Amino acid sequence: MALTNMLRRRLFSRSFSSHDGPSRWTTPGHQERPNGYLFNRTPPPPGQSRKWEDWELPCYVTSFLTIVILGVGLNAKPDLTIETWAHQKALEKLAAEESSSSSD
Repeated sequence: MALTNMLRRRLFSRSFSSHDGPSRWTTPGHQERPNGYLFNRTPPPPGQSRKWEDWELPCYVTSFLTIVILGVGLNAKPDLTIETWAHQKALEKLAAEESSSSSD
């Protein structure tokens, strides 16, 4: 019983504490205030371009090729819907009936 009370006290004292001190989950962070730049990166000086990081070129090339391959592959796939199959069978049946009625 004492062990359960001790565990309960430790659990609630850490996660549901009501003291005003800094907490692991509620600290404001390291920066005084946001600086207004995207991803907190300052822009390069005027006249200089931003240097690409090592991961950017492979990521952009792979993304572009994925979009191209999916676009071509999904547009070139055969039409295997039930409606198309039924339409083809109906046309074949009509053609067979028309040829049998014209030969009679």
